Amino acid sequence: MSTRQPETRAIMEWMREIHFSASASLHGGALVANYPWDGTEDRRKNYYGCPDDNTFRFMATIYSHSHHNMSLSKEFPGGITNGASWYPIYGGMQDWNYIHAGCFELTLEISDNKWPNANELPTLWQYNKKSLLNLVASVIKTGVHGRIFSSDSGRPIPGIIAIKGINYTVNAGRRFADYHRLLAPRERYEVLATMPGYKSKSTSIWLGETAVNADFILDPEVITKVHNACDCGSGSKKRLGNVWEVHSLIYIFLVCTLAFVCVLLKRKMRSNISSNRQLTKRSLRV
Repeated sequence: MSTRQPETRAIMEWMREIHFSASASLHGGALVANYPWDGTEDRRKNYYGCPDDNTFRFMATIYSHSHHNMSLSKEFPGGITNGASWYPIYGGMQDWNYIHAGCFELTLEISDNKWPNANELPTLWQYNKKSLLNLVASVIKTGVHGRIFSSDSGRPIPGIIAIKGINYTVNAGRRFADYHRLLAPRERYEVLATMPGYKSKSTSIWLGETAVNADFILDPEVITKVHNACDCGSGSKKRLGNVWEVHSLIYIFLVCTLAFVCVLLKRKMRSNISSNRQLTKRSLRV
């Protein structure tokens, strides 16, 4: 990171420090709302959606359809495009924000003219004002929002929010443990809250046209301690000594018994060897 320009480092540190939910960068040279991914793994030009592809398409559509004429584009259906299917780039702010900052960013191309004249700026503002306001409103009016608390202390804890089936997580704020998970509406989602040292909890929600609030209260994990059940007092030592005496007597008895059995087996083996020798001699004589 030290090789980057100071302005770039400042933006990256700022994005990591403040958990922005969404952002947008304004560009010129086209008229379209661009969403991740901006590049592909094989570096080819083709559609390459991120885990939250449906949500990004929803956000881009809100902007495009609220715009003066962006949704009427003949080049981009509906006035939106996946970055990688348009022209792949790598190392851009849009993808970096989504990967490293938990921020859903759109790249808004707001003018076919790359370098518009100053007298065109009021018109551009009028064309984009409603789109910008509706995009900001969508962050609040849709998705699932809430906080994460500890059940034992009641304090907020900076846990992690995950959605089943979407390979992406959002971190709750460090101070208030608030989270803001943007999601496309008219879908059912299973929301999971996790935190190291706590039991995870999940809930199923139906996300309609308005946002859903879901607070999580997590229970600490119970750590079972193994206690030594041995009482090493004088009474226990005495009982242990009595048990050892009984075991010693049994041990001596078993040793004596085994010795007697060994003597009998030894005599039996000698008798068998003597008989075998006599039989061998008889067989040789035939």
